[in-house]
Formats: sequence, C-alpha cells, structure tokens
Amino acid sequence: MLLAERFDQSRRTEPATAAEISLAARVPEPYTETIGREGELAEIRALLAGGLHRVVSLIGPGGIGKSRLAIEAAHANTDLFPDGVYFVPLEGVLEPGLLLPTIAYILGVRDTGAATLEERIAQAIGDRHVLIVLDNFEQIIDEAPVLVRLYSLAPRACFLVTSRIVLRIRGERVFEVETLETPAPDVPATLAQAQASSACVLFAERAASALPGFQLTAENAADVIGICRRLDGLPLAIELAAAKIRLLSPHDVAERLGHTLPLLSTSVRDLPDRHRTMRATIDWSVGLLADDQRAMLEDLGVFAARFSLESVEAVGGTRSWGPHTIETLAALIDASLVQRIDSGGRSVFSLLAIVREYALESLESRRAADAMRIAHADYYLDLVHRVAPRLRGAEQIDAVAELGLEVPNLRAAARHLVSMDRLDDAGDFAWTMLAYWWICGYFADVRLWMLELLEKRMPLTPRTRAIATFFPLWAELWQRPSDQAVEDLGEVVRLFTESGDEQAAAMALAAKASARLQFADLDEQVFRAEIGEAIATLHELGDRWAESLAEVVLGQFGMLRRDIPAALEHLGRAVDIADAADDAFTRVVAGNNRARLRFVLGERDEAEAEFLLTLTLSIRLHFVDGATYGLEGMSAIAASHGEAWRAGALAAVAATIRETTGIYDIEGFAVHLAPLEALRAIDPESVEAGERAGSEMGLAEAIAIALPDADADVREKVPSW
Repeated sequence: MLLAERFDQSRRTEPATAAEISLAARVPEPYTETIGREGELAEIRALLAGGLHRVVSLIGPGGIGKSRLAIEAAHANTDLFPDGVYFVPLEGVLEPGLLLPTIAYILGVRDTGAATLEERIAQAIGDRHVLIVLDNFEQIIDEAPVLVRLYSLAPRACFLVTSRIVLRIRGERVFEVETLETPAPDVPATLAQAQASSACVLFAERAASALPGFQLTAENAADVIGICRRLDGLPLAIELAAAKIRLLSPHDVAERLGHTLPLLSTSVRDLPDRHRTMRATIDWSVGLLADDQRAMLEDLGVFAARFSLESVEAVGGTRSWGPHTIETLAALIDASLVQRIDSGGRSVFSLLAIVREYALESLESRRAADAMRIAHADYYLDLVHRVAPRLRGAEQIDAVAELGLEVPNLRAAARHLVSMDRLDDAGDFAWTMLAYWWICGYFADVRLWMLELLEKRMPLTPRTRAIATFFPLWAELWQRPSDQAVEDLGEVVRLFTESGDEQAAAMALAAKASARLQFADLDEQVFRAEIGEAIATLHELGDRWAESLAEVVLGQFGMLRRDIPAALEHLGRAVDIADAADDAFTRVVAGNNRARLRFVLGERDEAEAEFLLTLTLSIRLHFVDGATYGLEGMSAIAASHGEAWRAGALAAVAATIRETTGIYDIEGFAVHLAPLEALRAIDPESVEAGERAGSEMGLAEAIAIALPDADADVREKVPSW
C-alpha cells in the first residue's frame, strides 16, 4: 500500500462501524416506562417522516420530560432512518466550543486532518439518512447556527433537539412539550378519573417502585388527583413526589405540597445534579439568564397564575426590565421558564407552579416582594373597575371570560390588599365584583377575605364594614339559615344607607327578603314590604340586573304560596327585564325558575324550550349553577318522555355537582325527582344504569347528552368544562 493511500485512510471521515461505535452513541434505554406520551410520539413521528423539518426542537421547562420523550421517539423511529440514529448527550457540555467535538465523538469522526471538524462531520454523514438527537441544548444555545451549516452540508440528516430555549434557526420546527393530563377541576375526583389521567397513572407507577404494591384506589384517588393538579402535571415533580410514598401516604404528600420545593428532593445519586431537587432544576435554568431576565422572572412570581402582557407592563413600570418588557419576556419564553398560551385568540402567559414558587422565594430574599405586591394589587383593582360595568348586560359573557383568565390573580390581589391593611380598597374590590363572584361561584373565597378583614379589628368605614359583613352572611344563609343572620343583614342595610350607597342598600334589602323564604314561619307582610321597597329603589336607580333578580324572589314567593298567577307574572317580568338588558345571568336565573313552574303546570314543550335556552346560556356564560338547574330540568323532560337512562344520568350528574359545589335549592323546588322516581318504578334497571354512568361523568359529557343538537359555538365551549 502506498504511503499516500495509508495517509488517506488515516483521515477516514465516515462514521465508524457498529463494532467501533462507543456506548455513548447508542440511544439509552428508558429506565422506566414512558406514560401518557402516545399522542406526542405520533406527532413527532409525523414531523420527522415528512422530510420538511431538518431540526425538530422539543421545547419545555426542566422536568417536563423532554429527554425521555426524545429517547422514546428515537427508539420508535429507527425505521425512518435506516442509516442510523445517534444520541448526543449535552448535559455536561458547558462550553460552546465543545458541541462539534461531542458530535464527532459520537459519530466516530476523528479530529485530525486539514479539514475543519465541521466539514469532517458533514463529510462523514454525507448523503446518509440519519437522525441525530441532541439532548439539553439550551446551555450552548449560541451554537445553534452550527446546525444550519451541518444540515446544509448533509442534506439527509435530521436533528431532534431537546432544549428549554427555542433555537431560532432556519429549518427549525418547534414542538412544545406539554405537561401530563390531569382531571379538570370541575370533574369529580373519582378512581375512574384518576385511572384515565396520565399524570395520576405516572404517580401510581412511580409510587409502586418506591412502595411495592401501591396502586390507585377509591380511597386515595382524590389525594393523588390533588397532588398531580398541584404539580401541574409536571412529570419530574410527580416522580419526585411519588418517591415519598415510601414514607408518606398520598394524603400526607398532598398536605405537604404547600412547600413543594423543600419536599421534592431525592437521594437517588445516579441522576444528574440538576435533577436532584426541583430547586436544582430551576437554578440550572435561571443561571443561564441575563440579569434583567432573572429579575423579571423573580418579579413574575407575584402573579398567581396566568397573566397578560398588559399586566406585566403595568406592574413592571419601575423595574429595571420595564423599558424592554417584550424582549425580556420573550427571552424567558425561549428559556421555557414562562409559557405562552393562546386563550380565545389572546396571548396569555404563565409560570409552572414550581417555577413560580422559586421566583417568589427569590423575590422575597431580595426584599422586593412588597413593592411588587403593591403594583400587582393596584393593577387588578383598576382592572375590576374597568371590567365591572360589562358584567351586567350584553357584554357579560365576554367580561366573565376575560376575568376567568385572571381568577388566581384576582384572589392574590384581594389578599394583598387585606394583608397590606388597605381595607377600604379590599372591600370595594369585593363588592365591585359581586356579579362575577355570583356567576362563577366564588362567594366562599370572598367570605374568607372578608372574615380576615373583620378579624383585623381595625376602624372601618360604614360601607367597608357592610361589605365585609355581607359576604359571610350571604354564604351562611344558604348553608345554615338563622333568624340572627337575617337580622344581621338588616344591619348591613343600615350601614350601606349610612354610607350613602342606596343601590347597595337596596340589594342587601332584597337579599334579606330572599333569605326569609327559607323559613316556614315567614312573615308575609314584612317580606312584601322589604322586597317591594328594594324593587322600587332598584328600578328608580336603573339597576335592571338586581331588579330582575328581586322579581325572581317575588316569583319564588308566589310558587311557595301556590299563587300561580302571581308567580308567572313576576317571573315573566324578571325574564322581560333580563331580555331587555340582554343579560345572560339574570335570564338564566329567571328562566330556570319559570321553566320549573311551567313543567309542573304541564306545559312540557314550553318548559323544555326554556330549559334548553337556559342551559345553552349557562354554557356560554360558564355558569355552573345555571347549568346544574338546566340539567335537572332536562332530566325531568327526559323522564316525561320515558327516556330512563338519559333521565337518570342527567340527574346523577346534577346531584354530584350539587354535592361538590354546595349549590343550594329551596326545599320543594326540585321538579325532576318525582318524574324520575315514577320512571324508576317502571324501568329501574335503565334508570340505575344511567345514574351509575352519570355519577362518573364530567359536566362536559352531561351537557353533550342534554344538548345533542347544540350550536357550534356551544359545542366549542363544552370541552373546557
């Protein structure tokens, strides 16, 4: 052999043979089963098979399961890449200059000869159809353009990249890795729901590794669901929490998750350092940020959940990152520390709960939390005053949806106001949002804030004291009605009157009259005087929203007294007022009451039409109480048609919702129970089968059964339930 030939062979650039490839080149086998990623694996396969995307980037925060997903995808798609799949771990590669040597080592390319290493790698790949998996790319993100040069020189190579940061290079297709599925908050926390949840199944599988024999049961399902919800379905956090089952029960783990970061440490020493605790995972990401980016991340910890760009700009006006909010926020999104979510055509943002806790803890440590809480509370106090007028009338549905994105932040703002002793602002905040709390069922939350306010034993203005007293009383009256509570509502009326707030005084007076309906020894004269005065004042002040609700109270009084003409008159007036104002909430309340009365009177067609309308409006409004009454109404209609299974299922769903939410109904007002029992006597098996199915249903399934012919916009809203 000529010396020149021997020299050329020493510069071989083809990948090594299978026997020569180091162990590092092989795609690692997962240590445990991958759970709940079937859909993602199918999508990744489609992206890789299409040939249009040279770089597919799996993007997400630390702990979400990017590496595991990439490993599974690599194993599952070897048939697409007949010339080889190569795995390049980058977790120990901290210097950008080491990217090419690391890839070269995996491919068996030697760093010798006159050509650059980049050229030799490209020559080695040539026209071979290979997949190169680059795991943990974020720490050398500045090297991303190298991939463009490589795939330009090697036209049949594809790269599957995992990173917390988007590479932002030509040819990149971003695939955002989502958290695992957890049961929706409004779905009953049953064993069936836990078994259908990938997050809960993951918890159970990992818990069984720590404590052999552990499995999901009816007894622990609610706690496991609570744990997985608390951890946002984040796989790493769930796995670390499940490891505690050796020492703690699911109930104990759920209780201790108020201090997530300290609890979720692990003694498994063969994991990378960044996985040993959630703090290490987040620290590792934060350490890659510029100073302003780190400061913004910590400041965002003041937000309780999702937040808008407007809110970030408002609270960040005086911060170092304020002048360049968009650019800094974009950097945090690229780093997967902030998530961007499309919600009804609007962009909103969020931190995973564990990242948020980390951020807030850091904010506290630099003594900047109070300033951010003040800015946060001021923004949301202003927001509720801007949105509140739209909560009554034609814009109600949109306003409720808008505020629905902000519920955790509204709660946080209220608590900030109370904790900072801004008690008048806290009271005003609560009262301004009365319609929203009612529609969405948050009276219990407001009750706690107001009790906390009263417990401060600080001087209060008459209006603030009236507000703080009203909410706990209102919650009490629908749970444990008492004469004392009614009397205390009279004091609320007096305080509102003293403060000069006639509208609030009239609403409180109507509430007082409404509360009297729960007592058998109702003083009709007093009741009529109170509700009459309230309606007159509300009408004079132009408060059609509260006037319609007060007319419903008179209609209910007529129903209790079996004065059908009066009941129909007042309920009809309530409906007319609601229709004139184009107010969905009052239309649902008035309509459900009138539909019940019509059903009892034998006007089944009219009752069905009204129940269908109120159920449809409730879905559009996301009004659970209204939907519950509507489902009961449709159960009654189904029973009257002899549809035993459907009647039983809808009744069972409604009963479950009532038990879960505590929705109150005046005794004797339910109209679906009697026809259901009559049908049970005829076809008990079908009714009971429906009830069994309904007890496991979520609200969305029930609505689909109740409204099989719903309009498209209604069907679109149902899955969010």
